[in-house]
Amino acid sequence: MSEGCFGSVLIQAVGLTKIYGEGVRQVEVFRDLDVTVNSGERIAITGASGVGKSTLLHILGLLDRPTSGRVYYSGMDVMAMSDEKRALFRNSHVGFVFQLHYLLPEFNALENVMMPGIIAGQPRSELRERAIKWLERLGLGDRLSHKIGELSGGEQQRVAIARALVLSPTVLLADEPTGNLDSRTSRIIHKMLVELNENMGLTMVVVTHNMELASMMHRSLRLVDGRLIREK
Repeated sequence: MSEGCFGSVLIQAVGLTKIYGEGVRQVEVFRDLDVTVNSGERIAITGASGVGKSTLLHILGLLDRPTSGRVYYSGMDVMAMSDEKRALFRNSHVGFVFQLHYLLPEFNALENVMMPGIIAGQPRSELRERAIKWLERLGLGDRLSHKIGELSGGEQQRVAIARALVLSPTVLLADEPTGNLDSRTSRIIHKMLVELNENMGLTMVVVTHNMELASMMHRSLRLVDGRLIREK
């Protein structure tokens, strides 16, 4: 499928440079890096460990700031926002799934999924209804009241996906979403991510070492020496 088959440009990063440290301890992760993500597209970012894949994802998701460069969402310069406005924008437009699910073990599955909305001050009744629908959609309708420790690894990751989607984000960013799962469970999650994109038009950027997952994306970009090289 060509890039022209998708909607308008959703995310555009221009001239991204990320440098850690100063002087002789300075480490340049990447410099003058550009990337465009179209609405409805799913993209894989691959590359060796330590090359900056997660750093790039965090910048695209507004969890981190570049040393220089700009990030635009639908043409809007989100780096020009105040920290508070950028955080509000991130919470309402970006969903995150990580290798470590970061679920709260003292709460059950339903409460974990509701948590972003609770923090945002949304009405509990409406939020609860949306959270239940997402858990049911992801095959966890019979696990609503289970504590996190009572769920399998694959079930925990599905709860994390539901939590990422409960506020209806524009884009889902996933960092090694199946890195801690066995191959069978990984394939279930892979299929689920593709279905979310195809059935909902959810834009998706996935950092992964898993070549099977990367092959299921519309585009696969490999980060090498601070540059993104298109492999698919």
